[in-house]
Parts: sequence; C-alpha cells; structure tokens
Amino acid sequence: MSLVELIGQADERGLAASGLACLDRCVPLLGGDDEVLRPLWAGLADDAGAEAWGERLEQVRGKLGGDGEFGSADADLSEDEAVLLARRMLAAAPVEPSAPALRVWADACSVAALRIHRLLDPLKDAGDSVDARREGRTEGMSPLVAAELRRQITVLELLAGHGPAGLRPALDVSTEGRRVLRAVVSRRSRRRG
Repeated sequence: MSLVELIGQADERGLAASGLACLDRCVPLLGGDDEVLRPLWAGLADDAGAEAWGERLEQVRGKLGGDGEFGSADADLSEDEAVLLARRMLAAAPVEPSAPALRVWADACSVAALRIHRLLDPLKDAGDSVDARREGRTEGMSPLVAAELRRQITVLELLAGHGPAGLRPALDVSTEGRRVLRAVVSRRSRRRG
C-alpha cells in the first residue's frame, strides 16, 4: 500500500502520530532537544484528549519558537529551506486534533519531511517529485529519501496494526530517523566549517 493510501485510511491517533513523527525527525533543524516532543507523544498514549493536545502543542511551540538555525550566516540555501519547511510543519499542527485537520496536517508533514530529506541528501534523488515517491514510484530514490519514506510507512503501519501499542515502536522509528538527520546536518556543517 502506498503512503498516500495509508494516510487516507489512518484513524485520528495514526494521523497524529504520523505528523508528529515527521516533525520529530526534523527537530534537529529547529534546534530542539530529543525530548521536546515527548509531551505530545505521551498525550497520544494516554488519550488525554483534544484540550491536552492543544496545551502541549503550545508549550512545544514556545520551546521551539524562532531560535533555530534559519538564516544563520553559515547555513546554505538548502538548509535554510529545510528549516523553513520544518517550522511550517510545527506551525500547521492543529490545536484541535480532529480527524480532518489531522489528515491535512499528516499529509503536509509527509510531503515536507520528504522534501527536507531530499534537500539535505548528498546524493541526488532522480525523481521529479516527492508526490511520486508517496504514491509508490520509487525508482532512482536517493538513500536518505528512501529511508524517510520507509519510516513514514512503518509508523502508519504500526499504528494501523497495533493501535496504542504501536506508539512506542513508532517513537523508536522516529528517534532513529532524528539521529540520522542530526548526523547529516552535522556532517554538512563540518564540511562548511
């Protein structure tokens, strides 16, 4: 099943986890630590409800504010664009997590995360668009984009197959992806430095 189909069939928890996992993997671009999104993950696990999600989201936005690396003197254009995409993911997160709002957000986060990985991948992706990748056309995919696509699919499959019990392994998948992106950003910085 393609990523687009998985997003189309996901329930509210799966959609929230999908968007949150994409954002979580991109936290290194926003200058956040590994724990900054934990309250949102915890809310998905404990069924805290829409009000708790909104409060926790505002706290995260406050912590990740405008203190990231966007526009820094030593960043290149692709990193600036990647940071901007990550900021938009955070800004677009719905305060009231209804299924329609979460579906739009999860879909937008999926596209943004794939674009971010495409921008930062040292090897060029041969495809014309990330939309083709999300629909299942994967020929000539660069390694970083391919890994991000696999992670997005895995998160949705875990939540669809295991419900709330899929949250812990989904978080593990996201944590692995965050480490990979952090290493890529660090490597690019060392090359410039």
